Amino acid sequence: MPQPTTINDCMRRNPLTIHCDDNIVQAIETIFEYKLTGLTVTDDNGVAVGVLSELDCMDAVLTAIYNDGDPEHAFVKDAMTTDLVTCAPSDSIVEVAQSMLKSRQRRRPVLENGKLVGQVSSSNVLWALMEHSRRKMFDAGK
Repeated sequence: MPQPTTINDCMRRNPLTIHCDDNIVQAIETIFEYKLTGLTVTDDNGVAVGVLSELDCMDAVLTAIYNDGDPEHAFVKDAMTTDLVTCAPSDSIVEVAQSMLKSRQRRRPVLENGKLVGQVSSSNVLWALMEHSRRKMFDAGK
């Protein structure tokens, strides 16, 4: 039986990030321009400190509108999810998929020795699971 695929096989290397002090509008523009569902948030040292999803952005814009504010003055650090769940390149796709289902978070910063080396999304994991399943079926048919 083949070993489960690892995150290294499907992660996006050198992911786009956003700084925690950037405003929400900059984050939204990046998300739309690159057709992403979210971004890893970093601090001044490039350390991952949170994730920012489309829903986090939507909430920040609605809050700004509701409070008669300007989304240009809403900051990533105030909207991001700080309960950071990460994974490593060597982690099993199956374990990360189970973790994503349990936490309902669709993306994971990928850290190696504390350094951000990639990002993996639920769509990356789903693709890898399907490829793993196809290989398993193919090998069984030999």
